[in-house]
Amino acid sequence: MGFVVLHMEKAHGSDSGTTAHIERFIIPKNADPTRTHLNRRLIEYPNGVKDRSAAIQQRLEEAGLTRKIGSNQVRAIRINVSGTHEDMKRIEEEGRLDEWCADNLKYFADTFGKENIVAAHLHRDEETPHIHVTLVPIVKGERKRRKREEQTKKRYRKKPTDTVRLCADDIMTRLKLKSYQDTYAEAMAKYGLQRGIDGSKARHKSTQQYYRDIQKLADSLKAEVVDLQQQKETAQEELRQAKKEIQTEKLKGAATAAAANIAESVGSLFGSNKVKTLERENTALHREVADHEETIEALQDRIQTMQADHSREIREMQQKHDKEIADKDTRHKQEISFLKT
Repeated sequence: MGFVVLHMEKAHGSDSGTTAHIERFIIPKNADPTRTHLNRRLIEYPNGVKDRSAAIQQRLEEAGLTRKIGSNQVRAIRINVSGTHEDMKRIEEEGRLDEWCADNLKYFADTFGKENIVAAHLHRDEETPHIHVTLVPIVKGERKRRKREEQTKKRYRKKPTDTVRLCADDIMTRLKLKSYQDTYAEAMAKYGLQRGIDGSKARHKSTQQYYRDIQKLADSLKAEVVDLQQQKETAQEELRQAKKEIQTEKLKGAATAAAANIAESVGSLFGSNKVKTLERENTALHREVADHEETIEALQDRIQTMQADHSREIREMQQKHDKEIADKDTRHKQEISFLKT
């Protein structure tokens, strides 16, 4: 059996860079343009909604939120689902890809609420078929901090417990993330996919079990590397988008600066504020580029570390197995020698 891939990541703002990657406004370098027509939008947008970013915004506007959304607040959660490369290709060749997509949509609708799943895109133009799901983290109930505060003081008026809130932290607690991995693997078991290894304990293994474990570790690594590579490609796409925006802002800044110079020559000050605004936006974009570059570097380091750890674990398993075989052979020879005496 192969392994499932389920990766969840918080997104800020309109997440336009990821939208450009998912919607294929820009074709990434790792995609095969001859297969891009095989990609599919699994959830149709409502009338007037043009893309994923607009779908996120519409859900926020229609959710009935009572608190203002903060500038740094998480507005969407990116979810990437797939499986071990060989198994996803097998599912594709067996003609079960549509069924796999439908089961994925059902799982996320049942888990997070259909109304909160605002976008889902199947990509078949990259190496391994996968789905990008977009979740708007709308939850109900009191904030955990307020609930704790109210437990330590008297309530003078009863407050509703079904308040609609935007809160990614409620969805992405450590226990819930583990639960998603478990329940998602159960939902995908019918396709010959299982949860990745969550840790292992040393024990005596037969030769057959040893090689089965080696293969299981290799498959698990492949699934994790596929996930990390996709994260890296998304980050690279966002980086390209941010650099493009910087170039656009530079051109705007040059034009506005020229206008400001002309305006100043006749005693007008209207242009200065625009220049300062553009400078601030330009600085913010440069910070975004730096953040994306750090993310890409961190992902690359993580991939290399994972591969090194995997190789080390394989060597350790081999050494342990060889020692067990040698010890067993020694004991066998001693028993034979004892019987002969």
